[in-house]
Amino acid sequence: MSPHALPDVGSDPRRLVPLDAVHNFRDLGGYPTHDGRTTRWRVLFRADGLYRLTRADLDRVRELGLRTVVDLRTHGELADRGTFPHQHHPVDFHHVPVIDETWSPDDGLHEVDAADFLEAAYRSMLDGTPERFADAFVRLCAADALPAVFHCAAGKDRTGVLAMLVLGSLGVQREFIAADYALTEAGMQRMREWSLREFPDLHERITATPAVFSAAVPEAMMRMIDHVEGEYGSIRAYVRSIGVPDAAVDRLAAALLEE
Repeated sequence: MSPHALPDVGSDPRRLVPLDAVHNFRDLGGYPTHDGRTTRWRVLFRADGLYRLTRADLDRVRELGLRTVVDLRTHGELADRGTFPHQHHPVDFHHVPVIDETWSPDDGLHEVDAADFLEAAYRSMLDGTPERFADAFVRLCAADALPAVFHCAAGKDRTGVLAMLVLGSLGVQREFIAADYALTEAGMQRMREWSLREFPDLHERITATPAVFSAAVPEAMMRMIDHVEGEYGSIRAYVRSIGVPDAAVDRLAAALLEE
């Protein structure tokens, strides 16, 4: 699907939570479902590395009233970089590492088609550790979990796959799921600009990695939706198959969807 065919979901000023050191903290509200409902604003969020929150950032995040943080990063990432500062803003913090290792640079990846690479990577995540995605999903469905945020390092890949499963299981229209995913492209650019200004060494590492690592190609997400629906009939059926109870999805829908 051409990016021009996607709905404009980024122009609403409620979408992006503006922060200094976290660049991809976004509200999942305002997305229509197939049955005519819409996801509520200020209930569920997706984000990048929340360990980078500054004091001013945390003051802004406090205004959201977060109760739950689900961190999808690896054990190594937590050990190296830390976590959401829950000692300064108490939340129910859940570490659910949906993959064991992050991607490693490879010279051959510089010539790989981004959509092909991302589709294969996302399929590998779901094929490899579906029970971990189910665990993360169920954490968001707890009766007292919301408002909640789930995140990884860049808020793109692991976060994007979980967002697809959550939104898709609630019946959000596929073009809105893909459009939401595509917003991460701007988030990655904000991260590059911030790292150039604040941490040149980090910026150098980012720019040295293959471009496909930073890409957020909506075609890859559309293919993932096609794959899941083709194999299972619906995203809701898929999440059921990996261990997310219908009652949990129904509870999340009751809290997140409005007429």
